[in-house]
Amino acid sequence: MTTHLEPVTFGERALRIEYVLALANRQAPTQLQGDAAYRQRIAKGAQFLDSLLDKEGVIYGVTTGYGDSCVVAVPLQHVEALPRHLYTFHGCGLGKLLDAQATRAVLAARLQSLCHGVSGVRVELLERLHAFLAHDVLPLIPEEGSVGASGDLTPLSYVAATLSGEREVMFGGERRQAADVHRELGWEPLVLRPKEALALMNGTAVMTGLACLAFARADYLLQLATRITALNVVALQGNPEHFDERLFAAKPHPGQMQVAAWLRKDLAIDAPTAPLHRLQDRYSLRCAPHVLGVLADSLNWLRSFIEIELNSANDNPIIDAEEERVLHGGHFYGGHIAFAMDSLKTLVANVADLLDRQLALLVDVRYNHGLPSNLSGAPADRAMINHGFKAVQIGTSAWTAEALKNTMPASVFSRSTECHNQDKVSMGTIAARDAIRVLELTEQVAAATLLAANQGVWLRAQAEDARPLPPALAAMHEALAKDFPPVIEDRALEGELRLCLKRIAEQHWRLHA
Repeated sequence: MTTHLEPVTFGERALRIEYVLALANRQAPTQLQGDAAYRQRIAKGAQFLDSLLDKEGVIYGVTTGYGDSCVVAVPLQHVEALPRHLYTFHGCGLGKLLDAQATRAVLAARLQSLCHGVSGVRVELLERLHAFLAHDVLPLIPEEGSVGASGDLTPLSYVAATLSGEREVMFGGERRQAADVHRELGWEPLVLRPKEALALMNGTAVMTGLACLAFARADYLLQLATRITALNVVALQGNPEHFDERLFAAKPHPGQMQVAAWLRKDLAIDAPTAPLHRLQDRYSLRCAPHVLGVLADSLNWLRSFIEIELNSANDNPIIDAEEERVLHGGHFYGGHIAFAMDSLKTLVANVADLLDRQLALLVDVRYNHGLPSNLSGAPADRAMINHGFKAVQIGTSAWTAEALKNTMPASVFSRSTECHNQDKVSMGTIAARDAIRVLELTEQVAAATLLAANQGVWLRAQAEDARPLPPALAAMHEALAKDFPPVIEDRALEGELRLCLKRIAEQHWRLHA
């Protein structure tokens, strides 16, 4: 693990998305707040619950059944067994498993929520959950089965079960029984106390962890799409006047102005340019700041929604040990994350559509202003058998169509569940999974368009009257050349596209941040 940041401390300090990303990528160490006052505050919640049990108080999910079974009293002799029943009957998740990065983000989100000290859990539970993160013990969590209220019950049951030494984890790159990993690390599996399984499961950690990852990917994609657009302005001999500072002062959306400023910097425009033969480019170039600027302007409120959820106590009931009250509510409801992710996937899919349109211009001799058909670099005597980026453009159209199809909002598909107790649910986890899928597809579109734009810039540079590239684009073109040589004779580009996707995932190129 390469350390990029100071230790991430779980406790009373708020976390930013960047800290979750660093933990998800194993780029930062982690620690649990350990001062005596904090530990005492955490312990006080569990002690208050114990005192209520001694008085035979009624507490949802502790002395009652779950959901619509809250009217069913649980005798004191069965209270200790109830937590195991909760995570056991929720062991019905299906679908693909969350990957390691997503699982770390989920663990971080759940730990941060429980560290508020109003969930009634012991310090020992926080320590073990933190140890899972620190030692990279990753529960195998099926991604399907959550309606986003009461929280992410089924996927988070896999966290509760593995903390208890049940089900499976990934450890050391191998799929292992949780009990075996506990023994190897010298740990005793936890026996979850009253309220602890509910506290672990009845929250929004899966959707919130995924939302943190989606936000970070979208932020980088915004910058990359701007750089690709600048390359395409050069490749297509576009009109840089479309990004004039005075023009954007007339419609001053901040994100739109920011994207235009990035384009001016990439294109080295610091003064009006000479008149061109073409006054107006097609919209996918001319209106790029207006498309990308909406995403840029949305990042602030998206961050706010995600980080407030991340730094909240989002289970039920809330245990107020100071006032000796049990507060029953609905903080497990993931409405803010659902709306944020439904919005993000629409914003990102529009980026896919923009780049797809740019690529369509690049390969078409009717619109690419003198570039070869399909961007083939083949000499004239072999041009008839070479097809360059033809199939890449077809694939890009398919990826874009799928991204656009996945923009249907999940949050409006609420379904009444669990005997109509959960009669209005958020679908936040489905929205977050959709957003991740749209990002995957849009990154594929970006990879294809980046390679094509780079090819277009290389082809344009072969002309006798070619102008030197502006510094930022010259550096990018040189960096890309190390991995992606010009396409002269046809070759299968899958490997290069996958390498480009890897570079995007690593945020390999320093762009506009």
